Amino acid sequence: MSTEKIRGRKEPVSPELRQRRENYEWVQSLCSALIICICLFVFVLRIVDVNGASMVPTLQNGDKLLVSDLFYEPQRGDVIVFKCDSYDDKKALVKRVIAVEGDVVNIDFDNGIVYVNGEAIEEPYIKDPTNRKLDFIGPKTVPENCLFVMGDNRNASTDSRDKRIGMVDKRVIIGRAYFIIYPFRSFRAVD
Repeated sequence: MSTEKIRGRKEPVSPELRQRRENYEWVQSLCSALIICICLFVFVLRIVDVNGASMVPTLQNGDKLLVSDLFYEPQRGDVIVFKCDSYDDKKALVKRVIAVEGDVVNIDFDNGIVYVNGEAIEEPYIKDPTNRKLDFIGPKTVPENCLFVMGDNRNASTDSRDKRIGMVDKRVIIGRAYFIIYPFRSFRAVD
């Protein structure tokens, strides 16, 4: 039997009592870690699945993304995740921000070029030039607190060119995609 300091004096402690204390401390640490993880994934980070081919070649069907909206302000070029109940109330959509509030968007479908504020934007991430018109009639000015978004696989994407999605209200943004975390061989930052 060993001794342990209890309230300033040494007391004999049985091995069973010491084991119970160690087990209690272990369970307490595990519960604390679990609470921290839950808070982290509820309030800071989310994992979102990519469904479909609208973001090819940047993202593939089945990729899992690490997404956060903590202190996030959308910028042109960001890949975001948002809800659009008028298009699909069960799934989140993943698209790239092309223009922010106040920007003017126009698309030359014959040449596949997207213009923001009169300048052709450089798009090394797209699969093919933008030839699919959908419902788009431009030029269009992005309203306050909204975004114009498009998939990187322009001719296989339903995005802001479609009236069911249109301009995306910032309030429906789940967050920005920062990393592909699965499959593990594809782990990298999303750009």
